[in-house]
Amino acid sequence: MASSASVPSPDELRRITTRAVADIIPRKQFEKALTSGRSLRLKMGFDPSAPDLTLGHAVGLRKLRQLQDLGHTVVVIVGDWTARIGDPSGQSKTRPMLTAEQVKANADTYMRQFFRIVDRELTEVRWQSEWFDGFTLTDVVRLAGKFTVAQMLQREDFAQRYIGQKPIGIHELLYPLLQAYDSMAVQADVEFGGTDQTFNLLVGRELQPEFGQQSQAVFTVPILVGTDGKVKMSKSLGNYIALDDPPHEMYGKVMSLPDTLIVDYFELITDVSDDDIAEIRTSLETRAQNPMEHKTRLAREIVAQFYSAKEAEAADAEFVRTFSKGESPEDAVELSVSFRDGRSSVDILDALLSVGFAKSKAEARRLFGQGALELDGVKIETQQLSVHSGSVIRVGKHRFLRIVDGGG
Repeated sequence: MASSASVPSPDELRRITTRAVADIIPRKQFEKALTSGRSLRLKMGFDPSAPDLTLGHAVGLRKLRQLQDLGHTVVVIVGDWTARIGDPSGQSKTRPMLTAEQVKANADTYMRQFFRIVDRELTEVRWQSEWFDGFTLTDVVRLAGKFTVAQMLQREDFAQRYIGQKPIGIHELLYPLLQAYDSMAVQADVEFGGTDQTFNLLVGRELQPEFGQQSQAVFTVPILVGTDGKVKMSKSLGNYIALDDPPHEMYGKVMSLPDTLIVDYFELITDVSDDDIAEIRTSLETRAQNPMEHKTRLAREIVAQFYSAKEAEAADAEFVRTFSKGESPEDAVELSVSFRDGRSSVDILDALLSVGFAKSKAEARRLFGQGALELDGVKIETQQLSVHSGSVIRVGKHRFLRIVDGGG
């Protein structure tokens, strides 16, 4: 691992500290460390509670790669202990505990996807079990004694659940402490996470001086809204774009985004210049250009980043052939839907029945189970679909259903 790093130019420093950044605490400490020429230890932890990484995860990973390119070291913490506890960050209830085997399988998949973005050579992978396997009850009590219940209740989701008289397990209060202890164990200079992790990251900053270390800086990145245009990208909600999605599927999902997300995705997930993004924003606000043209560029940028320019070209050509030129769905059956805010929810089984593509609910369910259905080029995996006027549902190879605005 490198012991020194390149000092960023003023333009590089501005890009690192402003683009795709929610907050840096404290900013001056981080900037001073970054311009010192010392190789920093950049911590990011993840709970392998599910096997897939999404574009939402990529926001923070891309920031880490920018810093690796200067020679800094990324320290990845695999939360094999906290995954067995279940962190409720941003959740209304606790996540289920996982077995050690589930954690290992998910972590293996995570790391394969992780290294599609970050530099393996400048990455140190650590498992929490390295230090927590040796923990005794005495160690746990001593660690818990460094914080109060009142401090823990400052965490927003804990506070909301307490006020709403919803249960909070005592084991959940340990989660921020264990995450904070990770920072001490790896001597982190900076910890990265989404804005929903701010509280946990600040606990680490408070704990390190208790062990004679300088407090880490906290670097948070914005939460990426999912393809539904409403809430955080999440596999459980079905509004995600996975890093492992095939090129044509990734392209199709980007094309299905609401126009309101175009600028955010350019800012958070691409290297398109700030000047270009400013022009795109103005174009969207003034309707000077068809938003579909910007979305096409966005889809190409994202597919090229995670695959190649050649794959992006192929995905673009396929999308144009199928959905823009209308070669296949020109004789599509239309389904009239009432919309609110430009999108609506459709039950795919009911839709197939209503247009005669299935004679019974059982037949519709069979088509759904066979994976024979696509929405705007993306395989349908959930029964409830978020659609917009012009969405095209493909049934098998030769039948198409087009969503039209029925008003009302």
